[in-house]
Amino acid sequence: MVSPAIALAFIPFLLTVLIKYRYYILLFYRAVLVRRLQDLITGRSREDRAFQYVFTHALPGNAESILDTFDHWCTKIEYLSNIGPKKGKVLDRLIGDMAPKTVLELGTHCGYAAVRIARLLELGARLYTVEMDEENGRIAEKIIRLAGFDDDTVELINGHSEDVIPQFRERFGVDHIDFVFMDHWKRCYLRDLQLLEESGLIGKGSIILADNVIFPGAPHFLRYIKSSGLYQYRIHRATLEYFPGIRDGMAELTYMGTT
Repeated sequence: MVSPAIALAFIPFLLTVLIKYRYYILLFYRAVLVRRLQDLITGRSREDRAFQYVFTHALPGNAESILDTFDHWCTKIEYLSNIGPKKGKVLDRLIGDMAPKTVLELGTHCGYAAVRIARLLELGARLYTVEMDEENGRIAEKIIRLAGFDDDTVELINGHSEDVIPQFRERFGVDHIDFVFMDHWKRCYLRDLQLLEESGLIGKGSIILADNVIFPGAPHFLRYIKSSGLYQYRIHRATLEYFPGIRDGMAELTYMGTT
C-alpha cells in the first residue's frame, strides 16, 4: 500500500495538473460524459436534442434567432462543436467582403455554419454543404429550412467528401468554387484540399477557411499550405468554440495557383 506520506507528496502534482488542464477536463466532461449520460436518459442523440431546443425556442424564418438559440444551448446546456459566435465573425467578414457566388462547406453537422453563411449570401448565390452522417444531415436539413433557406440557396449533400469532390463538377454543373469552409474531420483537410486542386474547382482568388487547425489541430494541412507555394495564408488566432480557455485557430487561404 502507498504510505500517507507518499500520497501527500503527490497532491501538489495533481493540483498542478488539474489547474493546468482544467479547461480540457471540463471539455471532456461536457463533450463526452454529459453527452453519454443524456443519450442514455433521453434515448436521443445530442444533435437531435439540439434541434428540439432550437425548434421550440427560436423564431422560424429568423436566421439570427436560430444562431443565438444554438449558441445559448451550446454554452448553457450541452456542448456542440459549432464554429460559434466569435470565430463566426471571421467567417462573416470573409463572406461579406468576398460576396461569393458559389460556396462549398465540408462538414454540415447540425447546420449552424450553413445558416451563418446562407444569411449573408447575395441573391443568386448558392451554398453546397456536405455531411457524411445521414442522421446529422437530416437534422441539419430541418435547421436550414427552419431558418428559411430553400434548395435554391442551400443544397445539402449526404456523402463522404472524398467521393463528392471529384464528382462535383459533373453532378452539380459547377465549374468554380469561390469559397470553401472546412469544418469536418481534421485528418481529411489536406486530402480534400488536394482533391479540390486536382479537380480544378478552385482557381486563383478562391478562399478556403479551415476551422480548428490548432485544436484538435491539422498539422499536415498546415505544413502543406506553408510549403506548397500555392497559397497566401494567415492564421486567425482564437479559442475553441464556447471554451475561452483552450487556444485554437482558423487558417485562411487564398489560392494563387501555379506559376
